[in-house]
Amino acid sequence: MTLSERDRMVVWHPYTQMMTAGDAIPIVRGSGALLYGEDGRILVDAISSWWVTVHGHGHPYIADAIGNQAKELEQVIFAGFTHPQAVRLAERLVDITPEGITRMFFSDNGSTAVEVGLKMAWQYWQNKGEKRTGLLALEHAYHGDTFGAMSLSGRSIFTRAFDELLFDVHFVSSPAEALSDMDISSENSGTGNLRQEKIINELEKLTSERDFAAIILEPLVQGAGGMLMYTPEILDAIVCYCHTKDILVIFDEVMTGFYRTGTLLAALQCKESPDIICMSKGLTGGFLPLSVTAATEEIYNAFLDEDRTKMLFHGHSFTANPLGCAAANASLDLFEHPETKARITRICKIQDQGRQQLERHPMLKNVRCTGTILAMDIIVNEAEGYLNQIGAEVGKWFFNRGILLRPLGNVLYLMPPYSIEYDTLRKIQLMIGEALHEILGNSMGERKD
Repeated sequence: MTLSERDRMVVWHPYTQMMTAGDAIPIVRGSGALLYGEDGRILVDAISSWWVTVHGHGHPYIADAIGNQAKELEQVIFAGFTHPQAVRLAERLVDITPEGITRMFFSDNGSTAVEVGLKMAWQYWQNKGEKRTGLLALEHAYHGDTFGAMSLSGRSIFTRAFDELLFDVHFVSSPAEALSDMDISSENSGTGNLRQEKIINELEKLTSERDFAAIILEPLVQGAGGMLMYTPEILDAIVCYCHTKDILVIFDEVMTGFYRTGTLLAALQCKESPDIICMSKGLTGGFLPLSVTAATEEIYNAFLDEDRTKMLFHGHSFTANPLGCAAANASLDLFEHPETKARITRICKIQDQGRQQLERHPMLKNVRCTGTILAMDIIVNEAEGYLNQIGAEVGKWFFNRGILLRPLGNVLYLMPPYSIEYDTLRKIQLMIGEALHEILGNSMGERKD
């Protein structure tokens, strides 16, 4: 019996309709930007295996760090105890996060990092004796799959089955959402940033009606909502306004962190600093589950009291797991290497060159690039969105040619490991046009019979 057949009998896969999905692809090894199948197939991992594998698969430096740590200490309770890898990692994260961020709370994945940030923000006001119950987020947001994270996410196919169980959140327009042709013309003519004005006007209206505890933002790129991109200037304007209303600002950097937007954190491209930052995915180089919710000293101090009910009631068995912390420290070591920084800079340049070439393609619109992320919308006749079948067709076309892509419906994106060969990345960009012509036909939007 093959590995795929055995899998089919016992495994339930994420974001997969098990009734109609084909057999899972058995992968037995990874190296750099490549994945090796049980059948000998080799795949270029152009999406970093769900955006986590930043340095490439099987990087020996991180693997050795995990192995060495496993011989010393594999796990210890983190309530009342600590260990060298956690302290060193926290110290380093304080150094690389924006000024004012001083405290690191460890957990185990992106959704949980967001849950912790939400609990920090909510209880902060309770501990201060102020009743602030409103929460703000962006339309098209995605912050995870736990109930708190889903509540903070835009209502969509991801949340539909659970909408009646989610708590109330007020959503403002995405900074990246499309404007009318007239609005775009006015914006481009220098009459002002209409997107920014629209969002600030919405915030002014909402904050005039009630007090809000916090706003959560995916800085610069809204990932699962469609790789929606916007500028640091708009982000700064939102943060600045919220701070004038004493609204805590949470940056969800689970996807955008660790050079995905071109800088170590997207927050470092901003003049205004958040109060809380959520990090995961690339934190360990993609080797092990680990997340961090970082906070200011002011937020931390609000939980200091002789009254034990004012502590942060949150924790996990594997909080600050030594192996995960060792992997994260090794990953940060690699980011300090000039070679790594040079590779990231080169990939950013190649992705922007790809943007310039692909934005002329008649079957694409809104071709965009931020840092190492290149994204585009495939023009389709059917409704756009996550369930559009074009994504599966494009993914299959590339898979048959040895490349792993996983489009978000009609949104196609490239987010490769930084170890990818430059010529390979260029080749994938060039293949996009060929794929669209074969799948959609020679006429834009017309499928082949």
